[in-house]
Amino acid sequence: MNKKEILEIKKQFTTENCAVTRICGCYVDAEKQIRTELKEAFLSLPEEEMFKYFEIFRKTLSGTPGRNLISLDFPLEQEMPDGAQAWLLKLRDSRLTDDLLVEEFYEKIIANYACGENYYIILIHAAYDIPKKAQDGAELFDASEDTYEYLLCSICPVKLSKAGLCYNAEKNSIEDRVRDWIVEMPAAGFLFPSFSDRNTDLHSMLYYTKNPESLQPLLMEEVFGCRPPLSAREQKETFGELLSETLGDACDYETVINIHENLNGLIEEKKDLPEPPTLSKPEVKNLLVQSGAPNETMEHFEEQFDSTAGEHTSFLATNLTSTRALEVRTPDVVVKISPEKAALMETRVIDGCSYLLIQIDDYVEVNGVAIRAGELK
Repeated sequence: MNKKEILEIKKQFTTENCAVTRICGCYVDAEKQIRTELKEAFLSLPEEEMFKYFEIFRKTLSGTPGRNLISLDFPLEQEMPDGAQAWLLKLRDSRLTDDLLVEEFYEKIIANYACGENYYIILIHAAYDIPKKAQDGAELFDASEDTYEYLLCSICPVKLSKAGLCYNAEKNSIEDRVRDWIVEMPAAGFLFPSFSDRNTDLHSMLYYTKNPESLQPLLMEEVFGCRPPLSAREQKETFGELLSETLGDACDYETVINIHENLNGLIEEKKDLPEPPTLSKPEVKNLLVQSGAPNETMEHFEEQFDSTAGEHTSFLATNLTSTRALEVRTPDVVVKISPEKAALMETRVIDGCSYLLIQIDDYVEVNGVAIRAGELK
């Protein structure tokens, strides 16, 4: 799903556009015991509660695609009658009116969701009549032919409110505040099935994680039957390892700077596209060649890629570099510089010792004190 498709679904979470038919909820304590459950027609909820739920639903579809919002494709075996995709379809088609299916869903989440605290599982069913679009992009709501029927799940931490003092209006006094258990914004969730090309895509789903480094792989494998992708940090680490192993002695400052400059150029070039740029094996090879990798280092690139990253791995370009700062790190020193100013730094060997040289002009500041560049010794 791209940004526009995600936004189209998020727009439904208002009272004017609401397509939600039913909501189920399950409050789980730190011992993985169900404390209470909710089963309601969504529109029967008090308006104030509906607004709070809408906020949670929108948050479950927020963040950066590829980092917080991850597309998961179902393996072929999971689309068989006894597979995870088929089971999720059965749950969706029940419109959450089959109590046994809903209970089974709760059990699967509780068994595989790694959390040592209280949390609230929210599951909704919705049916969205997809409006056609005119040539000018305007939506034709009276020309809808297809319906996108889906499940959205949000898994929200439930934590005690902070201790403190409050004003009691009835007693006109300041006193200790009563601590309540608060349902927070979701830490994880999913949308099933995906909404691709403005229609139902039964072959994939959209997974949400608040923390890109906590992907809950058991949830992906055991509940959804999908292979967990590399997290954002794992992608960066794997890419760095791939560069080191492939380039060897040619992995010098200039080549690495060129690679990151080309990555930033790719990100800038495609920043207005609905989907972020990704690099599969051929794109990574082309990137290295364009950045000055010697031909002899690329002779065994395919084998090195497969052994380091995996044959079918793709990297999200924004996970591999930063458009805001270039970081140079040694055991004792960390230097950050704007990528546009990378040319101000260079490496040089002087009297047999390696140095990192930084070109400076007239203004230098040390611990907040401005000094003259000419006075540096």
